[in-house]
Amino acid sequence: MFFLLLSLTAFGQGFLHRDGQKIVDGNGNNVLLRGLGIGGLMVQEGYMLKTADFAGPQYQIKQKITDLIGEKNTEEFYQAYKKNGLSKSDVDSLAAWGFNSIRLPMHYNLYTLPIEKEPVAGQNTWLEEGFTMTDDLLNWCAANKMYLILDLHAAPGGQGKDANISDYDETKPSLWESIANQDKMVAFWKKIAERYKDKPWIGGYDIINEPNWNFSGTNKNGCDETKNEPLRALQMRITKAIREVDTNHLIIIEGNCWGNNYKGMFPLWDDNMALSFHKYWSYNDMATIQEIVNYRNEYNVPIWLGETGENSNVWFKDVISLIEDNNIGWAFWPMKKIDNIAGVTSVKGTDGYYRLLQYWKDGKDKPSVEEAKATLMQIAENFKMENVVVKPDVIDAMFRQIQTTETKVYKKHALPGKVFAAEYDLGQINHAYFDKDVANYWVSNGGKRSEWNSGDQMRNDGVDIQKCDDTMTNGYAVSYIEDGEWLQYTFDLNSNQTYDLSIRYAAETQGGKLYLTDEKGNKISKEITISATGGNTIWKTLSLDTVKLKKGTNKVRLYFEKGNFILNYIEFKQPTIKK
Repeated sequence: MFFLLLSLTAFGQGFLHRDGQKIVDGNGNNVLLRGLGIGGLMVQEGYMLKTADFAGPQYQIKQKITDLIGEKNTEEFYQAYKKNGLSKSDVDSLAAWGFNSIRLPMHYNLYTLPIEKEPVAGQNTWLEEGFTMTDDLLNWCAANKMYLILDLHAAPGGQGKDANISDYDETKPSLWESIANQDKMVAFWKKIAERYKDKPWIGGYDIINEPNWNFSGTNKNGCDETKNEPLRALQMRITKAIREVDTNHLIIIEGNCWGNNYKGMFPLWDDNMALSFHKYWSYNDMATIQEIVNYRNEYNVPIWLGETGENSNVWFKDVISLIEDNNIGWAFWPMKKIDNIAGVTSVKGTDGYYRLLQYWKDGKDKPSVEEAKATLMQIAENFKMENVVVKPDVIDAMFRQIQTTETKVYKKHALPGKVFAAEYDLGQINHAYFDKDVANYWVSNGGKRSEWNSGDQMRNDGVDIQKCDDTMTNGYAVSYIEDGEWLQYTFDLNSNQTYDLSIRYAAETQGGKLYLTDEKGNKISKEITISATGGNTIWKTLSLDTVKLKKGTNKVRLYFEKGNFILNYIEFKQPTIKK
């Protein structure tokens, strides 16, 4: 009873907490967390840095760098990387875009030494770096009235054999093979709780990310289907340690098998808990979340989609609509990756960095220490918020498109002039564009992986966009065009106008057909058949037809009756006056 009274008193002061099946604030208001995971900051993963072919977990990445430029230079790089990877401007930007929370994936080794490096076995040396980074982030979140959820992403020893996500080194005892590592993890969380127990903008403690361990030794898929007692026991032990010093904060637990296997995890052991689940590459229907919803109903506990993303804008809009309709909050993944279309930002790679990656991959053309360091320091510089490429289409899909089918301009087009094909309107599929391949559903469709944007450039919709080498270009062209696909562009005119149309395109074969329609599908130009240009890098201009546009807003669709060509731009010219 004393514990319960303490908790209720604390909740009145503004802490997020469980109220039956809901997460609520200190005033009892339902809180729908809309968050982003700052993946790659404290725990590097190879795929984010494009090193996965030769170095997946962070310790391997760091060793590659150290072997090339030395320990001192490596430390200088990592300090710049961490400083630039997250700053107040990042948090301010996330708040401005609509996020109300951040999930911080923590690496334990920024807070305490690994067990093999402890001067006295069984004791814990605390490191200020991780705590300072967390303090700074919390202050930035509080200034924006955003919740910070602390996620132990890399536990002592590593919590799963999927090494990339937990920095697991198979040559050392894992979390599950070492009582000393488990003791350190318990001490870590108690230390965290002591430091942040009175901080209301800490949204909760996500105490172990994506455990994936085969506890019984019989399952070959990398984790056990039923024998999750060691996972439950450790999370119970951590909860007890947290509650010794902190009765304020929500505790979030995860199941085995990358967070979703809760067999053997019940009954729950604390009154202020939530269940996290992760969702990737599956259909966005009730069937895919029914099990976790059933747990919510059966055990009267809130649920939270603690990690999702790495897919198309169509998938993003659909998954958010699905889970918010079921009063489930979410945290997408991640914020910054190198040359990435599927995130809210993209870090620009450099020619030097791609040469460095090639050296690490094949061992040829080794750069000098000076050259390699300069390359890495430039990449660290590119991680600054002011240097990343912000992805308006992704942000639009996550916030605006879940509320409306209305389209809006991606870029204002001045007519007469050239309209680059890849600068079609922002909006949902079937409203701003139509494409036949729109998302990756490989988990649900039997392991068949599919690309939504086959060119993997510029935008994250289903529209296929590739780099363009034409003499006049915005750098991108629409490609892999299939029959029946279309793109919409919005033009605002001060008066009725008539324009001559032409397109700039490349095609290996003839037979492509296209025409313009209004937003209702009514033709406003003649159908044109295009001829071959001699190759997909040989560009040609083809005159189409005259089109009449009205005063005011015009939503014009470019309809591809037959595809199999590449489109750079459409040009609208004032018609030639015949004498």
